[in-house]
Order: sequence, then structure tokens, then C-alpha cells
Amino acid sequence: MPSEPSPAPSDHAGELARTREFFAARAAGWDARFPDDGPRYAAAIAELGLGPGDSVLDAGCGTGRALPLLRAAVGPEGRVLGADVTPEMLDEAAARHPGTATLLLADCARLPLPDASLDAVFAAGLVSHLPDPSRALRELARVTRPGGPLALFHPVGRAVLAARHGRELTPGDLRAEANLRPLLAAAGWRLDHCTDTDERYLALATRA
Repeated sequence: MPSEPSPAPSDHAGELARTREFFAARAAGWDARFPDDGPRYAAAIAELGLGPGDSVLDAGCGTGRALPLLRAAVGPEGRVLGADVTPEMLDEAAARHPGTATLLLADCARLPLPDASLDAVFAAGLVSHLPDPSRALRELARVTRPGGPLALFHPVGRAVLAARHGRELTPGDLRAEANLRPLLAAAGWRLDHCTDTDERYLALATRA
């Protein structure tokens, strides 16, 4: 009997590979492109309401810009994790912020974490780079305790970001509140608040 052909790589795997390739080439100079974003990160993290001893994940942590701010919020007794699919980004995070967090080379749609093991999740610029947003948001819900917060953040709003990339906003943009609310609800989150101004994008949700 002839053997069956090997299955083609999934779209998910292909998109992850393209994401890695894109960010690998830009990792070393990434933070220098956006030198003034720090205060906006700090303000967004403050709205998570983290406390000493909490366990928090920076999903899609990149070069680790948020990691020291998350560490300051949970204190030395807390746990800070950073997950990213691009090794070069994690190398930058480790070099820039040694000892600040436990870094995981991991797909946010398949995290090596137990159920309900996190108190909160912070995700900057993540949604637009997810091959399957529904799957990733469900996975983030799985690893977050009931009542735990999720912050989907970007240091500029959707209109500014689209203009930066020479695009126009479309009705299908997943980050638009009308689209994001049912997406989050189906994944186990309740959208509590969404801010989309030129200065920042911040969607705050609670694990249902």
C-alpha cells in the first residue's frame, strides 16, 4: 500500500514562522524605534491592579519592555513570566532585563503553564500578530484564574497605527470594540472597558 503524503504545514505554523522571521530581523533595534512609549506602558500596567505576590504573564513580551514594570507591580515575591515565539526577541529581553522574569519560548496559543496559574495577563501589540486570535485568547483564559484581568494594549490607537503602516481602518479589525467583545466572550473573557485614542489602545477584560 502506498504511503500517504505528509500533511502540509498548517496555516498557524506558517504564520508563526513568518512572525518569527519578521521580528528576528528587527529585534536588536526594536526599542530604539519607540523610545518614548515607557510612560504609556506604565499607565496601562497600573490599570491591571496587580499586587505584591501576584503571578503575571507578558504575552508576546518581545524585548521585555513591560517586564521591569510588571516586576515592580508584583514585588520580589511575585512571579513574572514573558512568553514570545521569537528567540531573538527573548535574547534581547534577557540581556536588557536580567533576572526580571522567567522567559518562555512559546506560542501564546499553546502555553506550558497549568490551568488557572496566573493572576493576570498583559499583552502589548499581540492581537494583530496572532495566527488564530480565538485560540490564543482561549489559551490565555485557560491559564488565568477566574476574575483575573487581561490587558490588550498598544501605545498608540488603531487609527494612528493604521496610518503609520499606510493602511486604513477596516470594519473587520478585531481590535474594534464591536468585534473584540464577542471574540473575548467566546474565549472566556468579559470585556470591561476599551479605550482607543491617538495616545493609546487599551482593552481591559476579566476572566469569566
